[in-house]
Amino acid sequence: MTTTRLGALAEEDPKLHALAQRLLGLAEAGLPAMYLPEAETFVFTRAGAVSPEGTRRLELRGTSTRYAAITALGARFLPEERQRALFGGRSAEEFTGLLVERLPGVVNLGDAALIAWAAAETGHPKLSDALGRVAALDQSGRPQYTVEAAWVLSALAAARAVVDVEDRLTAARDRLLAARTGNSPLFPHATGPGPVPGYRAHVACFADQTYPLQALARLHASGDDPEALAAADACAARIVDLQGDGGQWWWHYDAREGGVIEGYPVYSVHQHAMAPTALFDLAEAGGTDFGTAIRRGLRWMTEVPELAGPTGTPREPMIREDLGITWRKVYRGDPKKAVRAARGLTTRVAPHARLAPLDLLFRPRAVDRECRPYEFGWMLFAWLGGPQR
Repeated sequence: MTTTRLGALAEEDPKLHALAQRLLGLAEAGLPAMYLPEAETFVFTRAGAVSPEGTRRLELRGTSTRYAAITALGARFLPEERQRALFGGRSAEEFTGLLVERLPGVVNLGDAALIAWAAAETGHPKLSDALGRVAALDQSGRPQYTVEAAWVLSALAAARAVVDVEDRLTAARDRLLAARTGNSPLFPHATGPGPVPGYRAHVACFADQTYPLQALARLHASGDDPEALAAADACAARIVDLQGDGGQWWWHYDAREGGVIEGYPVYSVHQHAMAPTALFDLAEAGGTDFGTAIRRGLRWMTEVPELAGPTGTPREPMIREDLGITWRKVYRGDPKKAVRAARGLTTRVAPHARLAPLDLLFRPRAVDRECRPYEFGWMLFAWLGGPQR
């Protein structure tokens, strides 16, 4: 009998299971407010703002194709009638069809890859056309951002059971594996020179780790690939080893030697969704089970040590059911991201430099009061997905 991810959490830690259920309910309640019926897509963000009269409110800003696709990837695990509440009456499969129809106008590789991935997962009849658009945007030999290259691999792995993608799959796999520097288990921000200025080419973010390790794990699950699984496992082991004492998943890493450059901001989506979904996919593909780290990261959502007052209770909650959101991140509040910039430049020539006085000068006590659709999309994917589906 297969145990669901939520079921396993209930056995391990009933309080955290209740928290996960609370967050999943919040995702379903919050996503409809991020959907624009007239444009038939999702906003880029729902952010806190102050009116000229001084009234605080949440306002919708922009639109995002990739966030729409991620929402479809996660929402497909819900019962169909609950999917329709999120997509203006459409199911996740029908909404994915709408995104596929729009693919000729999509010019970003990551957006196209996510749509193709959703098309593969929902069995869309024009999956081959969607993959064709990805191929057209993914120029051979051209370095890409690692996150987008990982999404290409995830899309191809999801499609390989119904479409012949083996040559492209091999190329996408090899590109990710070759992007690493020396013996480092971590992935850089881009798969080669070009997209990133040379002075910060060594700086990689948390997403640059989770999406590749997820893609490589899913690749192994779709067809035996021990080398891909080993790379995913090594990356996961390293970020777990670096995880903060309060369960924090840190933000910037040195891709050359696998250390942390700058920990902040700490993002809610990393804690409740992105780390869980990547590490769950890894374990279910036959890799190491990092369930303890998943639970430690999830617990941060209510404990938030950066904001803890004298009694240990956060001065401000990150979870706001009254607003239908989770606040996006805790950060230093330093002007123009000065700490990240200073550490990024310094570690270029001195990899282990910490610039410790910056930690005292700019403490992580600020809250970014916004929420984006993909945060809830990946949350649904993380906790409702799994091999039992």
